[in-house]
Amino acid sequence: MDNRGKKYLLKEKQDFQSDLGIIKEEDIENGEIGSELKTHLDHTFKIIKPTVNDFIDLMDRRCSILVQKDIGAVLSHTGLGSGDRVVDAGTGAGAIALNFANVVGSEGKVYSYEIREDFTEVANKNIENFGLKNIEIKNKDIKEGIDEKDVDLIFLDLPKPYEIFEEVYDSLKLGGWVTVYAPYIDQAELAYRVAKKLKFHNIEIIEIFERGIEVKAQGTRPKTRMVGHTGYLVFARKL
Repeated sequence: MDNRGKKYLLKEKQDFQSDLGIIKEEDIENGEIGSELKTHLDHTFKIIKPTVNDFIDLMDRRCSILVQKDIGAVLSHTGLGSGDRVVDAGTGAGAIALNFANVVGSEGKVYSYEIREDFTEVANKNIENFGLKNIEIKNKDIKEGIDEKDVDLIFLDLPKPYEIFEEVYDSLKLGGWVTVYAPYIDQAELAYRVAKKLKFHNIEIIEIFERGIEVKAQGTRPKTRMVGHTGYLVFARKL
């Protein structure tokens, strides 16, 4: 991180270069968490250990990803925890899979289905770079079948997720959740109705808004801009 608060991912075995100057490879190798390194232009950088959010901010994306307000709602609403098993479809750049894997830990597992080969390659690269070992990316259409059984959570970011709700029900363990991310209310409503027909419980559609607060010398007030609609989240539980 530089003295402007801008973040960078350091790569091993090469010099680091930015508009603030160059840091030599040997200085990076000799540094540790908390070290302050100077560029040849005398600008200061501090080494910090990246969180999953830091990494996702800087990783290769090539597609849109879920924002933190929606990811947080999925994690808290379903009660995902250490040792849980998750199925995720579609993977995209791997952002949601990284969040799931970070929460379930080394005792858990994330299986992520992605129909596009190019996205599969990007996601595998991102996961390898972050260093998590508990994610398996499958270049497969999940509508061809879910391989896993007794799953704690199935997360679907698909155009018509309700088409596989019967398979989802069979793959979930008792007490497990299915969550759908739907950009349009029509998708969310249909997912709700199909889940109800299949005897899921605790069915709910929610939408999250996030508004920051600005603190100035003259007073404190909500920011005029906010993170508004991104998508609807549909939750249903097998009981």
